[in-house]
This record gives sequence, C-alpha cells and structure tokens, in this order.
Amino acid sequence: MVQSHPSSPAAAGTGRRIYDLLRAQIADGTLPTGAPMPSTRALAADLGVSRTTVTAAYEQLAAEGFLVTAAGRVARVATPPMTLATPNPARATRSAPVLSGYGRRVANLPMPVLPQPKRNGIDFLYGAVSARDFPSLIWKRAYQAELLHQPDNLYYAAPEGDASLRRALLAYLGRARGLVCDSEQIVVVNGTQQALDLCARVLLDPGDAFAFEDPGYLIARHCFEAAGGMPLAVPVDEHGLDTRRLPADGRARLAYVTPSHQFPLGGVLPIGRRLELLEWAERHDAWIIEDDYDGEFRYGQRPIDALQSIDSNGRVIYIGTFSKALSPHLRLGYMILPHDLVPAFRQAKRLSDRHSAILDQRVLASLIESGAYERHVRRVRREYERRRAALLDAIAQLLPASAEVTGTAAGLHVTLWLPMLDSNDETALVAAANAQGVGVYPVSPLYGPQTGVVRTRPAGLILGYASVPVERIRAGIQTLAGVIAQLRP
Repeated sequence: MVQSHPSSPAAAGTGRRIYDLLRAQIADGTLPTGAPMPSTRALAADLGVSRTTVTAAYEQLAAEGFLVTAAGRVARVATPPMTLATPNPARATRSAPVLSGYGRRVANLPMPVLPQPKRNGIDFLYGAVSARDFPSLIWKRAYQAELLHQPDNLYYAAPEGDASLRRALLAYLGRARGLVCDSEQIVVVNGTQQALDLCARVLLDPGDAFAFEDPGYLIARHCFEAAGGMPLAVPVDEHGLDTRRLPADGRARLAYVTPSHQFPLGGVLPIGRRLELLEWAERHDAWIIEDDYDGEFRYGQRPIDALQSIDSNGRVIYIGTFSKALSPHLRLGYMILPHDLVPAFRQAKRLSDRHSAILDQRVLASLIESGAYERHVRRVRREYERRRAALLDAIAQLLPASAEVTGTAAGLHVTLWLPMLDSNDETALVAAANAQGVGVYPVSPLYGPQTGVVRTRPAGLILGYASVPVERIRAGIQTLAGVIAQLRP
C-alpha cells in the first residue's frame, strides 16, 4: 500500500478516520476501560499508514481524555470511562427551551426570507447594488497602503470608531448632507442594522411605545419590537410621514423615519412636516431616529439636507451607511448622536462588539480625505440615473397606462402601483414573474398589522434598479408586462 506523507492532506484525512474509528470503539465498549492499545508502530503497519499519522491520532485522543499515555508505557483506554453524547430521538419531543424575554420576542418575530438572487435572470432586488460599480482598484490601492502603515502592536480600538474616519466623516457630511456636529458625536457601527439595534436597546424598555412609518422598513420595526417596544403605526402619503397622525398622548418614546426618501414609497418630507416632527419630539420628550439610507442619491438637484441639520434641541439620532454608495458587504455605517446620548451609546457599542473593523475604517477615511470617495459617488449617481431613466421609460412604454410609479426623485428603487390588480394579487404576480426569470418584490409585507382594519389598495411592487444593467431593464419590464396581462381581469 502506498503511504502518504505525514504532512499531506491525504494523511490528515487518514489520521482523522483513525481517530474517529478509535473514538467510536471506545464509546461503544469495543475497547473497554483500561484496555491496552496497540503500539503506534504495530497499528501503523496493520493499517498501511505512517507511524506519525497514528501517533497524531493517539495524541489527540489522549488530549481529549480518551486515552492515558505515559513515556515507556502502553497507552490504555482512560478510566473512568468517558460518557459520550449519543443521538436520542426522545429529546426531539422535549419542551421548548427556556428563553429570556428578548429571546422569546425574537423567536416569535416573523422574520422575512432573504431573496435568492437569480443567476441568469433579471432581478429588480431593492437594496442591492452592482458588483461592477464597486471601486475595486482604488479600494485595493488604499487597502495595501494602510497595510503598510500598521502600528507596532495590534489591540482593541475605541468603540466609537477610528479617529481618522470620524474626522473625515465630519468634513464630508457637512458638505454633502448639511449635518451639524462634531467628531465626538460620531459613532461608527456595523451598518444601519447595528445602529438600530443599539437605539432599541439603549432607548426602549419593554412596554414602551414607538412610532414607525406605515408602510416602512420591516427589520427596523422588528428591531424595536424585539426590545419590547409597542408599535404605533403612522400612515405615509406621497410626502412621507403624515405628522398630523403622530400619537398625541406622549406614549411614544421615539419615532423612526426616513425623511429624505421614505422607504418604500419614496416621499420626501417637506420642511413644514419636518418642523412639526421636531416640535412633536420636543413636546413629548421623544427621540427621532433619522435613517438616511440612500440620501446621497437625488436626481436633478442636490441632495436634501438631513433632518438633523435643522434640529436645534438635540432630538435627532442620524444614521448613515456606505451600503448603497459602496457595498452592503462592507458593513460600515455611522451614527450622529445628541451629546447627551454619546456616553451610553459608546458603552453599548463596546459591549456589543468592542468596535467595527479598524482597517476598513482607515481605508475608507483615506478615500474620503483624498476626494476619491466623492468622485466615486458622483460617478455611480450618474450611472444610477441612467438605469432609473431606462426603467421609467420601459414602464411608460410597456405597462398599462394606469400603472403609477412613485419615489422617482431619489434613491435606488421605485414603487410601482398596478390599479388593474388588487393587493391580494401580489403573491401570484411575484410568483409568475419569478417563474419567468424576473425578480420583483411585493409592497404589502412592509405594512404593519391591520388590527382589524381592512385596507383596499392596488397591487404594488418595489423595483430596485441599481444592480440591473441598463440593457436588461427593458427586457425585465417586458416580461412583467406579459405576466400582468395574464393576471389582469
């Protein structure tokens, strides 16, 4: 028999099989307690493997307490015998595990199923950006440069984030979003989701109420509910949150809003409503969480300044992200906090994960400071505007005249309303389109619980266009038009 070199992958696999075999024989009593083991030389000869491979298996078994070994003595099965866990079918019927209140709330949430990208289809997946738009070359150069500037030792960093990124963000956000703050108010986080989780755990106690946009960002609502918050749905119209419908009884401890491009319907909150929202928060001693998830992408005019920029009472917690401008895979975002909240959020961030990835932060800081990041944003904004125009043209030319599109002024998605179909038809519409290789996504799951109120609305789809090549957009809408024709009464 041909023997493998002891350091080869084949030898590693052989050693693992020998280990598993001996461990199984010890577990089932084939090798009883105190029984002597064959010498490594003899077992190696019997099995046709190297002695080193058998020795490694023996050493692993001894380290785990299955064998007792000593220099110059025969290895024996350990005593007292090891009790190994074996599958027990009866355990499948045991009572549910005891969870904390948080654990029970999380377990009971109807978590959405992540969509599966269609490899050869046309996927209007909202929240996705094209991999080919990522600035790979400049990121690689900046990354290599930062690797050469590593410090003498590696240790945990400040929870609020690397100072270089916070300084770079301070200057950039003042230019791009009109934000008013200092670097001490900035906390770097692992994307919007961690920011929302920190807000939920720091600001809400079980039983506290929170106001949210209806329809709105589902995972944000779930995040607050997991902390024990009680949802208070506030309707949305073509302008965004209807501030006249905010709870007037002081129950809400916070309000979650997307004022620059309401998700998913796309309204831009006008200045009058912004001032009403800030006045409501001050009157009720509540916090406003401003999720500016795609505020950098406004077409035809400069991006609207953030709600935080007109907050004179320190009520707004601003959340920004690099997921849309760069990639959701980076998991980098940031919060701008009122001064009073900074200590609590820094400590909560430290306890959550110590800090976000430092090397990525420094790479991003260098891109912002050099101007490369803003040049990239301008470039992809022009490209996204081309895709948006292609989508709107295809909808106008190929879909029924009654189809209506909202949320076109900004962002990376639009909402398509189909009055010829009912909201109950969305499931069939989505399934039929998927069967023909076109991914579209229904708007109905983003509405809150109806609590007995029957809503009548047309079928709606959320169409993301940032990840779809211009040349494929028309074909996708043409397929969707055929599906609508089949379902249309």
